[in-house]
Amino acid sequence: MREQPPATGQNGAVTSRQPPLDPDIARMLKRDGAGLFPAVAQQHDSGEVLMVGWMDDEALRRTLDSGRVTYWSRSRGEYWVKGGSSGHRQWVRSVALDCDGDTVLVQVDQEGPACHTGDRTCFDAHPLPAHVVAPDERGSGADRPGADHPGANHPAAATRTGSRS
Repeated sequence: MREQPPATGQNGAVTSRQPPLDPDIARMLKRDGAGLFPAVAQQHDSGEVLMVGWMDDEALRRTLDSGRVTYWSRSRGEYWVKGGSSGHRQWVRSVALDCDGDTVLVQVDQEGPACHTGDRTCFDAHPLPAHVVAPDERGSGADRPGADHPGANHPAAATRTGSRS
Protein backbone atom coordinates (compact mmCIF):
# COMPACT_ATOMS: atom_id res chain seq x y z
CA MET A 1 0.00 0.00 0.00
CA ARG A 2 1.55 3.29 -1.05
CA GLU A 3 0.77 6.38 0.90
CA GLN A 4 1.45 10.02 0.33
CA PRO A 5 3.60 11.78 2.91
CA PRO A 6 1.68 13.71 5.52
CA ALA A 7 0.76 17.28 4.73
CA THR A 8 3.19 19.94 5.82
CA GLY A 9 2.24 23.09 7.62
CA GLN A 10 4.09 26.31 8.29
CA ASN A 11 7.90 26.01 8.00
CA GLY A 12 7.56 22.49 6.53
CA ALA A 13 6.48 20.93 9.83
CA VAL A 14 4.59 17.68 9.42
CA THR A 15 0.92 17.89 10.29
CA SER A 16 -0.48 14.44 10.93
CA ARG A 17 -3.51 13.03 12.64
CA GLN A 18 -1.29 10.42 14.24
CA PRO A 19 0.94 11.29 17.17
CA PRO A 20 4.55 11.95 16.10
CA LEU A 21 7.43 9.58 16.77
CA ASP A 22 8.21 9.34 20.47
CA PRO A 23 10.46 12.36 21.19
CA ASP A 24 12.93 10.20 23.17
CA ILE A 25 13.43 8.00 20.10
CA ALA A 26 13.55 11.00 17.75
CA ARG A 27 16.34 12.58 19.85
CA MET A 28 18.52 9.49 19.41
CA LEU A 29 18.28 9.48 15.59
CA LYS A 30 20.93 10.92 13.30
CA ARG A 31 19.54 11.73 9.87
CA ASP A 32 21.05 12.75 6.54
CA GLY A 33 20.37 16.12 4.93
CA ALA A 34 17.00 14.88 3.66
CA GLY A 35 15.94 13.68 7.13
CA LEU A 36 16.48 10.02 6.25
CA PHE A 37 18.39 7.12 7.77
CA PRO A 38 19.01 3.56 6.52
CA ALA A 39 16.90 0.68 7.76
CA VAL A 40 18.38 -2.81 7.48
CA ALA A 41 15.80 -5.59 7.25
CA GLN A 42 17.00 -8.90 8.68
CA GLN A 43 15.20 -12.24 8.86
CA HIS A 44 14.65 -12.72 12.59
CA ASP A 45 15.37 -16.44 12.85
CA SER A 46 18.22 -16.95 10.37
CA GLY A 47 20.03 -13.61 10.65
CA GLU A 48 19.90 -13.27 6.85
CA VAL A 49 20.17 -9.63 5.70
CA LEU A 50 17.25 -9.15 3.33
CA MET A 51 17.39 -5.55 2.15
CA VAL A 52 18.22 -1.96 3.03
CA GLY A 53 15.63 0.76 2.74
CA TRP A 54 15.24 4.34 3.92
CA MET A 55 13.11 5.72 6.71
CA ASP A 56 12.32 9.08 8.21
CA ASP A 57 10.70 9.69 11.58
CA GLU A 58 7.20 9.08 10.22
CA ALA A 59 8.16 5.79 8.51
CA LEU A 60 9.73 4.60 11.76
CA ARG A 61 6.65 5.63 13.75
CA ARG A 62 4.40 3.73 11.34
CA THR A 63 6.66 0.68 11.55
CA LEU A 64 6.68 0.72 15.36
CA ASP A 65 2.91 1.28 15.59
CA SER A 66 1.65 -1.07 12.88
CA GLY A 67 3.86 -4.16 13.06
CA ARG A 68 4.50 -3.84 9.30
CA VAL A 69 7.64 -2.22 7.89
CA THR A 70 7.13 1.17 6.24
CA TYR A 71 9.89 2.75 4.15
CA TRP A 72 10.32 6.10 2.42
CA SER A 73 10.88 5.74 -1.33
CA ARG A 74 13.45 8.29 -2.43
CA SER A 75 12.67 7.69 -6.10
CA ARG A 76 8.87 7.95 -5.77
CA GLY A 77 8.83 10.45 -2.91
CA GLU A 78 6.26 8.51 -0.90
CA TYR A 79 5.85 6.05 1.95
CA TRP A 80 5.40 2.39 1.12
CA VAL A 81 4.53 -0.56 3.29
CA LYS A 82 6.68 -3.52 2.24
CA GLY A 83 4.48 -6.09 0.52
CA GLY A 84 1.51 -3.78 0.14
CA SER A 85 1.26 -4.49 -3.58
CA SER A 86 3.43 -7.61 -4.00
CA GLY A 87 2.19 -9.53 -0.96
CA HIS A 88 5.82 -10.03 0.13
CA ARG A 89 5.17 -8.55 3.55
CA GLN A 90 7.61 -7.90 6.36
CA TRP A 91 6.17 -8.52 9.82
CA VAL A 92 8.09 -6.72 12.55
CA ARG A 93 9.70 -8.92 15.21
CA SER A 94 12.00 -6.27 16.74
CA VAL A 95 13.45 -2.85 15.98
CA ALA A 96 16.79 -1.55 17.27
CA LEU A 97 18.85 1.58 16.78
CA ASP A 98 22.59 1.12 16.24
CA CYS A 99 25.21 2.53 18.60
CA ASP A 100 25.66 5.71 16.52
CA GLY A 101 21.94 6.36 16.09
CA ASP A 102 22.25 6.52 12.31
CA THR A 103 20.87 3.12 11.27
CA VAL A 104 17.86 1.05 12.29
CA LEU A 105 17.84 -2.74 12.32
CA VAL A 106 14.39 -4.20 11.75
CA GLN A 107 14.17 -7.90 12.41
CA VAL A 108 11.26 -9.29 10.42
CA ASP A 109 9.37 -12.37 9.42
CA GLN A 110 9.61 -12.08 5.63
CA GLU A 111 6.83 -13.52 3.47
CA GLY A 112 8.18 -14.43 0.05
CA PRO A 113 11.15 -12.72 -1.58
CA ALA A 114 12.39 -9.45 -0.09
CA CYS A 115 13.85 -8.07 -3.32
CA HIS A 116 11.73 -6.45 -6.02
CA THR A 117 13.58 -8.65 -8.57
CA GLY A 118 12.10 -11.78 -7.00
CA ASP A 119 15.34 -12.85 -5.27
CA ARG A 120 15.14 -13.87 -1.62
CA THR A 121 17.40 -10.97 -0.66
CA CYS A 122 18.58 -7.82 -2.40
CA PHE A 123 22.13 -9.15 -2.04
CA ASP A 124 21.74 -12.39 -4.01
CA ALA A 125 22.23 -11.09 -7.56
CA HIS A 126 25.71 -9.57 -7.49
CA PRO A 127 28.20 -11.22 -5.12
CA LEU A 128 31.60 -9.56 -5.38
CA PRO A 129 34.95 -11.38 -5.42
CA ALA A 130 36.49 -10.86 -2.00
CA HIS A 131 39.57 -12.36 -0.45
CA VAL A 132 38.39 -14.28 2.59
CA VAL A 133 41.04 -14.72 5.26
CA ALA A 134 40.71 -18.05 7.08
CA PRO A 135 41.10 -17.97 10.87
CA ASP A 136 44.42 -19.87 10.70
CA GLU A 137 45.79 -17.21 8.29
CA ARG A 138 44.97 -14.21 10.44
CA GLY A 139 48.02 -14.19 12.68
CA SER A 140 48.33 -12.84 16.20
CA GLY A 141 47.47 -9.22 15.33
CA ALA A 142 43.82 -10.10 14.68
CA ASP A 143 43.05 -10.36 18.37
CA ARG A 144 44.67 -7.01 19.20
CA PRO A 145 42.03 -4.55 20.49
CA GLY A 146 40.84 -2.35 17.66
CA ALA A 147 42.59 -4.39 14.94
CA ASP A 148 39.35 -4.72 13.00
CA HIS A 149 38.67 -0.98 13.16
CA PRO A 150 39.49 1.03 10.00
CA GLY A 151 42.74 2.89 10.51
CA ALA A 152 43.76 0.72 13.47
CA ASN A 153 47.30 0.47 12.11
CA HIS A 154 47.55 4.20 11.47
CA PRO A 155 50.03 5.96 13.79
CA ALA A 156 47.23 8.08 15.25
CA ALA A 157 45.50 4.89 16.41
CA ALA A 158 48.39 4.19 18.76
CA THR A 159 47.83 7.47 20.55
CA ARG A 160 44.16 6.58 21.06
CA THR A 161 45.00 3.29 22.73
CA GLY A 162 48.10 4.58 24.51
CA SER A 163 50.46 2.02 22.93
CA ARG A 164 52.42 1.54 19.74
CA SER A 165 52.96 -1.70 17.87
